Amino acid sequence: MSLIKKTKDKKVNFEFNKEYIRVVTSKIASNDAQFITNSFSEMHPADAADIIEHLSQNDRENLIKLNNFNLDPEVFVELNESIQTEIINYLSSDSIVSIIKNLDSDDAISILENVREEDKNNILSSLPPKDRFALLESLSYPEDSAARLMQREFTAIPSNWSVGQTIDYLRENKDLPEEFLEIFIVNENFNPVGTVPSSKVLTSPRDTKMANVMSESQLLVPVDMDKEEVANLFENYNLNSAAVIDRNNKLVGMIMNDDVLTVLKEEAEEDTLRLAGVGDEEITDGVLVKTKRRFNWLLLNLFTAFLATWCISLFGATIEQMVVLAFLMPIVASMGGNAGMQTLAVTVRTIATNDLTKNNFSSNVFKEFSIGILNGVIFAVISAIIVQIWFQDNLLSIIIAISMVLTMIIAGLFGILVPFTLKKMNIDPAIASSVFVTTITDVIGFVSFLGVGAYFL
Repeated sequence: MSLIKKTKDKKVNFEFNKEYIRVVTSKIASNDAQFITNSFSEMHPADAADIIEHLSQNDRENLIKLNNFNLDPEVFVELNESIQTEIINYLSSDSIVSIIKNLDSDDAISILENVREEDKNNILSSLPPKDRFALLESLSYPEDSAARLMQREFTAIPSNWSVGQTIDYLRENKDLPEEFLEIFIVNENFNPVGTVPSSKVLTSPRDTKMANVMSESQLLVPVDMDKEEVANLFENYNLNSAAVIDRNNKLVGMIMNDDVLTVLKEEAEEDTLRLAGVGDEEITDGVLVKTKRRFNWLLLNLFTAFLATWCISLFGATIEQMVVLAFLMPIVASMGGNAGMQTLAVTVRTIATNDLTKNNFSSNVFKEFSIGILNGVIFAVISAIIVQIWFQDNLLSIIIAISMVLTMIIAGLFGILVPFTLKKMNIDPAIASSVFVTTITDVIGFVSFLGVGAYFL
């Protein structure tokens, strides 16, 4: 059953198990919307969203369609994107409009992105003109831009106001965001000229001018800045929030650090999944969807495997002379593949965080070359010793040692060169790098090992 721990009516933690899911499922079957509504209201929206995600697709549909059950907008926001898209198909346009009206503009935008185009206009037309215009303007910008990330609810004060005027305004204005850490100071053209922490407003005398307590140094985010660049700004400068400006330098929105944390999490997950060739796969995706997303990459890997096999076939005579080479060559290729993927993973991350630039590219290439040599020598010695003990063959030990050094060097170099080159070609290195690096290291591993063997034999 559910375990909800409270301290003075404050929700601290929530845990659920399979038994609780069975209870929720039974309540859905018996049309007991009241029980589910009461249960969800007692827990954090993220926990309620977790429960919905753990239901079967059929149970989720029945839940949404229960009489007297209204999905809390805060719960809806916490659902993963694939579940949001699924549930949107079960909701009426009026229900979606009701959810959007009760959310900040950044969350409303993320919901509208998942709505079918034919329904989007109906939903937007049902919103108040002010909200409709703001959302349409945000939707006009690229999906990965700051405009899609920002919320249009913010606190802006003229620089000539006093602290007392500001406090009175904050108390009386009902259109302010629920939470804000900074107050933006603007001039007569609504250009941001500084910021003031809300705590400083509360501790300053009422007759103090806001211009005298504001900090003029601030980082402004253009509406069309890529969200990854925004995340890097927040990470580099430890920002809590940042003002977003349009092409005329007017203040149009605010980005909070919680939104940036979501971006960083999504980008890290995306890079990890793309390196494995599975795209934007969710745990809730069905078998056919998962199979389709993995098919293309596996097909490409199949062709590259045949390429590696073809390279091996070129040295058929060498293998016939010394059959033991066939036993050992996967060792060299495997070590090269792992070394290449290590370098690739680090490089893709440094590219994503803008740490790898033209200025330090050469030094990083040299560093990977040096690492390749050092690792190559170390593992060449280890491999040679093992082969010598195993087969009592000096020539075979020399062959695997030389090929190990060559393969480790090539693996390190291509682990950094491939993603950097793809980035220069405006191709996402997280998507395409792994298959190229794997193919190159396999081919080089087999060719170097069998080539060195052919030379000595």
